[in-house]
Amino acid sequence: MGILREKVKIANPLDGAHFLEIEMVVDSGATYTQVPVSLLSQLKIDKKFKRRLKIATGEVIERDAGEIRISIKNETLTTMVIFGDERSEPLLGAVTLEQFGLAIDPVNKTLIPVPELMLLTIKPKHSN
Repeated sequence: MGILREKVKIANPLDGAHFLEIEMVVDSGATYTQVPVSLLSQLKIDKKFKRRLKIATGEVIERDAGEIRISIKNETLTTMVIFGDERSEPLLGAVTLEQFGLAIDPVNKTLIPVPELMLLTIKPKHSN
């Protein structure tokens, strides 16, 4: 399929006025969205917690995480973000894609809207 890239805008969820437009690699194999620490610092994104992550080599690493406001295809939501190394490319991960109801169209190399799943529970009828 090749590499799919998507232009997005990111901002501090507490501010939201100052967006940075960046290009991200769409990686549905990555759980979370990742942005280099310098870009997150520009937006004054707080490191709120840590996540343990398994990387391609099988090694488990720990990274700081927080929240960003992100705009994709004219919709804006808040999502979790991993503070990536300076050499890392910004990645748009599976959690964010699912939040936006988007999937990869490998034929046209673009993101497409998909129906989202919801578990519907039905209460059993009570008999007297």
